[in-house]
Amino acid sequence: MKRVLIFGNSGAGKSTLAGAIARQYELAHLDLDTLAWEAEMPPRRKDLKASAKLIEDFIQANECWVIEGCYADLLELVAEQAEEIIFMNLSVEQCQTNARARPWEPHKYPSREAQDANLAMLLDWIAEYPERDDVFSLQAHQAFYDRFKGQKQMILDNENNKNIKTEPLP
Repeated sequence: MKRVLIFGNSGAGKSTLAGAIARQYELAHLDLDTLAWEAEMPPRRKDLKASAKLIEDFIQANECWVIEGCYADLLELVAEQAEEIIFMNLSVEQCQTNARARPWEPHKYPSREAQDANLAMLLDWIAEYPERDDVFSLQAHQAFYDRFKGQKQMILDNENNKNIKTEPLP
């Protein structure tokens, strides 16, 4: 396992799984949330070219990596360089449960209180996943998964997350 993409709904466990894989295989880890948004309120997506440049910089600096996020448009930019994809396709209910239990994410929020203040919006966002038709949707993620020609896995529940079969680095 050298170059892996992990994607799915918010709250699916992408960051947790990516962190575990990064530690296990000593891979660089990129959370696409850290480069997809302008640092302003209300949040606004960065221009796709600006995000693409940041992703390219990351890949150039790291031979082995795991990249995770819910952005099908950004994942498409590196699909040909990925050796494996993992689609975290958990139910809306599981994702909402995970979102309620997630630890503070200091790279996304200035405080636990700020993160908690965003929870109701996040739970609504998660619930809309099956119906949306944007780059964050089930539809976009399923299409990305179906098109990918390399090794791929689909995780349907949190228990399978613990039993990911991974190949050792050569």
